[in-house]
Amino acid sequence: MLDFLHQDKDPETGKVMRRVRSFVLREGRLTHGQRKALDTLWPRYGLERAQGVLDARAEFGRDAPRVLEIGYGMGQSLAGMAEAEPDKDFIGIEVHRPGVGALLLEIQERGLSNLRTYCDDAVDILKLCIPDGSLDRLQLYFPDPWHKKKHHKRRIVQPDWVALVNTKLRLGGVLHMATDWQDYAEHMMAVMNDSAGFVNTAGEGGFAERPGWRPETKFERRGAGLGHGVWDLLFEKTGREGA
Repeated sequence: MLDFLHQDKDPETGKVMRRVRSFVLREGRLTHGQRKALDTLWPRYGLERAQGVLDARAEFGRDAPRVLEIGYGMGQSLAGMAEAEPDKDFIGIEVHRPGVGALLLEIQERGLSNLRTYCDDAVDILKLCIPDGSLDRLQLYFPDPWHKKKHHKRRIVQPDWVALVNTKLRLGGVLHMATDWQDYAEHMMAVMNDSAGFVNTAGEGGFAERPGWRPETKFERRGAGLGHGVWDLLFEKTGREGA
């Protein structure tokens, strides 16, 4: 199902506005294991928009650095990060139920207590459920590049999205993006260079080396063998206008 447009209400006029979405909702068939995980594990590890603003201390039973990832696919990478950094709490957002089911299975198999997930639109969850200044890191890895020029408006990395992310990061928090499309990497860099309140940790205009916390995917390794590049961008929230 194509799901490009989403309706929001203007807070002042109450009129319905149409928002361009950054994803296409083409849901594949759930495996038996994924369906069972959604039925049995979601009540324990799933988060709902209807719950309102997330109380992370109550959810995880502690205060810890918080990492949020948007669009984690089938979840192996996110689960691996949560396993490798048990001192941090991780929140995933994914719209595709097979991926959410797969992540729930990873949580169970790895015995993770520091990972939860939403199955919803990331922009809505950021706006409605994630407290301001609560995130230490926000991760966006290999989002849909919308490579055709006429579709560039559907790319999630846009000035309004970056401004929203800025409000959710604590001072010193990091926005980490990665893509294997050079054109999208250049688009990301241009948007970030024009966004106030961030500094590029790799220096002005520079792409970063892949940090140790981001696992190299099998697709990335395969692409490297074919000479394909991957571009990482790490921007730290400074709180200074024009930084």
